[in-house]
Amino acid sequence: MRICIIPETGIDEHLLLSLEEKLSEIFGKTKIKTDFLIPEAAFNLYRQQFNAETVLKSLPFPNGKECDLVLGITEKDLFVDGLNFVFGIADPLSGRALISIARLKNSFYRLPEDKKLLKIRALKEAVHEIGHLLGLPHCYNKRCVMSFSNSIVDVDRKSLHFCPECQNVINSTI
Repeated sequence: MRICIIPETGIDEHLLLSLEEKLSEIFGKTKIKTDFLIPEAAFNLYRQQFNAETVLKSLPFPNGKECDLVLGITEKDLFVDGLNFVFGIADPLSGRALISIARLKNSFYRLPEDKKLLKIRALKEAVHEIGHLLGLPHCYNKRCVMSFSNSIVDVDRKSLHFCPECQNVINSTI
């Protein structure tokens, strides 16, 4: 499997390189591609957030030559209708996923930044969204990376790994 990471302009290079390395270890070949611009139409003035579905649609499709899956990364705070915010979103039919690091940063919670913790959180959310691209639903096991995260506490509680049941599905997919 080949994953292309497509960051929004300005994402920290060390974070991107860490994701590239770790996702390669987990899923196979991963590479960082050129950045993308978020469409202005994605911004919701009332919510002061960006519509995750609109941003996701702005990502390129996997082309089959270099990318089987596309993972976009943004610093913008994202929402979908019916939820206050999302850490990420995936569209298995198109092979595209998107994560936001806005609420993964300690500064969002008025805490001192922790780059190591941000890398771990971003990796968890990237693995989670790629899991959705590979057909996994949310998992009932709160320690599984596929567990739904309703808060940063949930992100920190879950592990970076798939539970045995989810891992079996992944093994049959890749």
